Amino acid sequence: MTSGTDVLAVDSVAKRFGGVQALGGVTLQVRRGEFHAIIGPNGAGKSTFFNTLTGLITPDSGSVTFEGRDLAGLAPHQRVRLGMGRTFQITRVFPDLTLLENVQVALLAHDRLTLAPWRTASGHRPADARALLERVGLQVPDHQAASTLAHGDRKRLELAITLAGEPRLLLLDEPTAGMAAQERLESIRMVHKVASELGLSCLFTEHDMAVVFSVASRISVLVQGKLLITGQPEEVRASEQVQRVYLGEAVIEQGAG
Repeated sequence: MTSGTDVLAVDSVAKRFGGVQALGGVTLQVRRGEFHAIIGPNGAGKSTFFNTLTGLITPDSGSVTFEGRDLAGLAPHQRVRLGMGRTFQITRVFPDLTLLENVQVALLAHDRLTLAPWRTASGHRPADARALLERVGLQVPDHQAASTLAHGDRKRLELAITLAGEPRLLLLDEPTAGMAAQERLESIRMVHKVASELGLSCLFTEHDMAVVFSVASRISVLVQGKLLITGQPEEVRASEQVQRVYLGEAVIEQGAG
């Protein structure tokens, strides 16, 4: 069920790969302005779920609605145009371009100017590109190549690229993957600060519970492709079902989720 406060509504989304049920009818809502986490053991279906939201995978059944619009049949780039921005576990940047040029390419795409063969990224909206880099905490020489960045800063650059598309919903797949513990906390707090400043909604997957409980306003737990629970952090932390999952003792009852 959707409401006026929901930016994203997922209703009974299911997906099978051969004989394997990856998603077993997932229903959840992301409220406008919230920072919503999806957690679960390895193989729970988190990445498959994200791929159905962004159009990389077509679900077998169910629906995904963004700001009241059914997304069935829309390609990933069309969903981005609507206001859905996504980052990936493995960063996707242009390593041979400078940081500024990476963001300028994204601005070109947002402005629908990428098909002009005479146009280069380096002259396009440099002040806006620099402002986006500064917003995510990157203040570097204009000539610095993205290939020189440490992993955490590449994640910051990817976020700046995503923000160039002016999203209203951020979908972050393991945004702190590959970082040290303290860096993970600093990174997710930066993302939370940026989302709050810009009034963005956010749905993110994460394995580190310290990261999740430091910023999440609501948490959904996915297990074996089914939704176990959605609730406030305190409710999820106290759940015996969730505790069993993370002790490796969960038994998902027939029809759960």
